[in-house]
Amino acid sequence: TSRSRLEKVLQFQPNPLMDTKKYLYRIATVLSVDNTAFVVPLLDKNLAVKGFYPLATEKSKFVTHEGKSYLVYEFLQGQKAAIEFERVGRLTQMQYRDELFGESNACMNPTLNLIDMQNQGTVEGIKQGATIRFMAKLAQSLKPKDIDDERRRFVKSNLSTENNGGVMMFDQKYDEVKQIDSKPFVVNPAQMNQIKENVFNYFGTNENILQNKFTSDEWSAYYEGKIEPFALELGLVHSNMLFNERERAYGNEVFFTANRLQYMSNSEKLNTVTQLFDRGFLTHNQGLEIFNMSPVDDGDNRYIRREYVDTDNLDREGAE
Repeated sequence: TSRSRLEKVLQFQPNPLMDTKKYLYRIATVLSVDNTAFVVPLLDKNLAVKGFYPLATEKSKFVTHEGKSYLVYEFLQGQKAAIEFERVGRLTQMQYRDELFGESNACMNPTLNLIDMQNQGTVEGIKQGATIRFMAKLAQSLKPKDIDDERRRFVKSNLSTENNGGVMMFDQKYDEVKQIDSKPFVVNPAQMNQIKENVFNYFGTNENILQNKFTSDEWSAYYEGKIEPFALELGLVHSNMLFNERERAYGNEVFFTANRLQYMSNSEKLNTVTQLFDRGFLTHNQGLEIFNMSPVDDGDNRYIRREYVDTDNLDREGAE
């Protein structure tokens, strides 16, 4: 049926250019950068939905023609198209002043400028430290060419690998020679952590998530705070694009979710699978999936331990 075909489309390849991983990654990236993401349905010759395509927000705009609203958009390859507003899937965050678009991320510019200035200062300090290590003051006036010749001679005699004794010697041509200790300006650790925390707080993430060193509890918190709201909105957007009000009333919907048990430690997985399997919540194959193992034949049956008794039958079971 068309419904099962669309299910496969969303599971594997929503459009000819993207598999599902790339499709979801693209939507999440555009939403994080622009705080608005548009998704349009791809239609076949009978105007039935055959797939979905995420749009670049900066290449999309709403226009009104003869009293009807349309979204005019441009594909990555440069082709242009338009679609009725009511057909467009729209995800937003940080939405305040505009009814259709989320706010920009301009409020993060001061923090990002601080990070950029810190990086520039470090780079410049490294460059200076690598190029100018000593300052020598000549005791007499020389022509520019003589100064260059003397610089090369001094470097070769005192600063090259040929000076394996480690002793610098210079004559009365110089009043003094001193080493330059070039140190780049570096924000102290407490200030740097505050800058990073500002970024993490704004985007709803943390260092452990970014570096893939989170615990199962940290992942659960991140899932509930960041992933689950995104998945919920994805489901609503795709459901509204695919089904009319009557079809949704009969329970038709698109649902995005992730297997949260995959991120547990092996001991936590074992305990969870054991407890849920004994109570009939999981089948053999569902338990195997949590451990990334292949399913087995007849692995879809559910089992419950026999010693469990219905509370309404406690007296009768005891008598038997």
